[in-house]
Amino acid sequence: MITGSGSIRLFVAPLLLSLVLPSSDINEHQLTGVLDDCFCDVESIDAFNNYKIFPKLKKLQERDYFRYYKVNLKRPCPFWAEDGHCSIKDCHVEPCPESKVPLGIKAGNYNKYSLEANSEKDIDACEQANKLGAINSTLSNQSKEAFIDWARYDDAQDHFCELDDERSPDVQYVDLLLNPERYTGYKGPSAWRVWNSIYEENCFKPRSVYRPLNPLAPSISGDTGESFYEWLEGLCLEKRVFYRLISGLHASINLHLSAKYLLEDNWGNPRWGPNTKEFTHRFHPAYTKGEGPRRLKNLYFLYLIELRALSKVASYFERSVVDLYTGNLEEDVETKNLLLSIFIDAKSFPMHFDEKSMFAGNKKEARSLKEEFRLHFKNISRIMDCVGCDKCRLWGKLQTQGLGTALKILFSEKEIQSLPENSPSKGFQLTRQEIVALINAFGRLSTSIKELQSFKYLLHDHR
Repeated sequence: MITGSGSIRLFVAPLLLSLVLPSSDINEHQLTGVLDDCFCDVESIDAFNNYKIFPKLKKLQERDYFRYYKVNLKRPCPFWAEDGHCSIKDCHVEPCPESKVPLGIKAGNYNKYSLEANSEKDIDACEQANKLGAINSTLSNQSKEAFIDWARYDDAQDHFCELDDERSPDVQYVDLLLNPERYTGYKGPSAWRVWNSIYEENCFKPRSVYRPLNPLAPSISGDTGESFYEWLEGLCLEKRVFYRLISGLHASINLHLSAKYLLEDNWGNPRWGPNTKEFTHRFHPAYTKGEGPRRLKNLYFLYLIELRALSKVASYFERSVVDLYTGNLEEDVETKNLLLSIFIDAKSFPMHFDEKSMFAGNKKEARSLKEEFRLHFKNISRIMDCVGCDKCRLWGKLQTQGLGTALKILFSEKEIQSLPENSPSKGFQLTRQEIVALINAFGRLSTSIKELQSFKYLLHDHR
């Protein structure tokens, strides 16, 4: 049996996180301790993220390669008839006209990386045929064979996410910069149903154990939520990690909604900004029966997981065969150099998550648990198609796919290490969609930690 007796090694020190109540009876609440299942100095993570990697990530996400995401927002919910809707018009996602999408991006998924595989002639032919995913007839036989190998491997791969079919007529490009994640008014039973399905059916939890503050749970007199954490600590490490990843993602999304809240909408002129009341309602221990700080711990835990994935996948992108191709040679070179600079920072971080602690027991049981882990996460990615708000669905799908890509990287270390320098490998590949999701998902976590610092300053000013 795989146990969780060993902690994840992070070479770290204590955690200190301050939250303040913006009320007439103001007092400061400090939480000291360590991240669950590891040891980590949050102040060091704050400094690393806010002053070193966040500014670079922000610039990278503005680059053409990373701003256009292809997604199907019309896939029906596979589990129930969705009847939710947003209360304000900002739930709408404005698709990007294909004329605005760089030609290199539209050239197709099989023409993945190299400049040679994406000549202007190839792109024009691909455009005229309106078969963006097809292998171009002007390519050499050797190139076509390589692309077929890539496609065959991608189709057979053990993905952690349910991927959109890019050949579907319902798939569209979305400019992420023009459709930012922010508060949309999507809440209530429809939203609760999505999160309840994620937690209750996919986090290895029995029905008899209820999450703290679950609005759909029965009222139990005297239950402070500690029974849930007693149950959680009894799980093996892998299943605890799974829950904390989902909780961290939930916390990050709640932070985004609090930081980009609709403050006023005067005659069609909306003003978005931080809502300290919303933030304290979601995270302050006095409003959450002590649950909020635990959620924020899980946010930091998720950040460390995805940061570790970036450090692991750096060698994949350092190869000369990998180009982030849009058709603008000068910008593409600058984009790749910026990405490599972020990878250098990621590798330099001294407190990395040690994924070797996971799935390290009996090989047969480890394989079985890893597959169960993968299928549970894949099911969560399918639940994203049940979100009743298009903008929430867009960012939910992207962040879920980004985390799924990070998990795929962490479980493919040997394949990444054996990649050839100057040719594609059948052992490990990333599609452009996975790359875009990976960077933007980590960018959302990075933004969450930056916004958390901003809220601390705002709440302090209310004293």
